This record gives sequence, C-alpha cells and structure tokens, in this order.
Amino acid sequence: MANQEKSVRLFWLLFKSTFVLSAFTFGGGYVIVPLMQKKFVEQLKWIDSDEMLDLVALGQSAPGAIAVNTSILVGYRVAGFLGALVTVFGTVAPPLIIITIVSYFYMNFRENPIVDALMIGMQAGVAAVIVNVVIGMVSGVVKQRDIVNILLLLVAFIASYFFDVHVVLIIFLAGLIGFVNLSYQEKKGAIK
Repeated sequence: MANQEKSVRLFWLLFKSTFVLSAFTFGGGYVIVPLMQKKFVEQLKWIDSDEMLDLVALGQSAPGAIAVNTSILVGYRVAGFLGALVTVFGTVAPPLIIITIVSYFYMNFRENPIVDALMIGMQAGVAAVIVNVVIGMVSGVVKQRDIVNILLLLVAFIASYFFDVHVVLIIFLAGLIGFVNLSYQEKKGAIK
C-alpha cells in the first residue's frame, strides 16, 4: 500500500510540475527547457545536469514540439512509460485549454491595443529567455573541453546561419560525428 501511495505521489508531482511549467511559460519549448532544468535537476534532483542536456538534445532532434518531447523523455526517465504519459498530458493540457479559450474570444481581442502591446512585450521577454538558453547550452559544451564538440558547435552554427544547410542534415551529421568521437574517446580511455 505504501508503494502504491508513493507512486501516486510521484505521478501527481510529475503531472503538477509539467502542468504548471507549461501553463505559465510563454514563448515555446526553448523557454520551458531552462525551467524544466531548474525543476527536475536543481529542485527535485531527479536528473543530473548532463543527462538533462542529453534529454533536451534528443527532444530537439525528434519531430514535434521540444517541450512535449523533452517532457516525455523526462517522464520516461523518472517513472517509465506511465511517467511519460503523465508528463505529456501535463505539458499539453494547459496550451489546449488556453488556446480554446483564446480562440473563442480572439475576434474581440484582435484589434485591442493593450493586447497588442502585451504581445510585443512578451516577444522581448521570450527573446531574452532564448538567449539565456543558448548561453547555458553552449557553456555546457565548452565546459566539457572537448575540442571536437566545440568545433562541431561552431561548424553547425556557420553551416546553418551562413550557408542555409538544412537542419536535419546538420543534426544527422552532428550525431554521427558525436558517436564517432565518443567511440574514439572510449577506445582511447580503454587503451590507457
């Protein structure tokens, strides 16, 4: 009975955490990711920082919304398949509720200058949060001091920004290079 009660508490905490994060986060997945890190890594200590970075990378490379993908991975990591179901529901429910309400009243709000000003202000805040996420992710790569990963980061940015190389190709090649680099590092460590 105690294990069942503990499981219910765990699932409730997973649902509540993802629901609140999703309900009060504006600007998309890149905004919710640092909040997930703060909640699941720093506060609850369910996942370590490096693993969270890996989950975010997986969530970003999978098709779909990064917030939903990452919440599925976090839920699965913490509580298996049922945890993934709980976190995906907790992440998807608030936007569905909010969008349903907003779409009902959209025609009345469309021309309102106050709503327009709020949207412009939120765009500025979202831009600042996204810059913060990028700085955090880059610093995580640089802290590892692996020259291959640092070069890969720079080359991926240059290829995407300046040469308009398709993101899917960049992700595929970066994953392949990362796999080869990790395999080489492990063999090198085994030889020593």
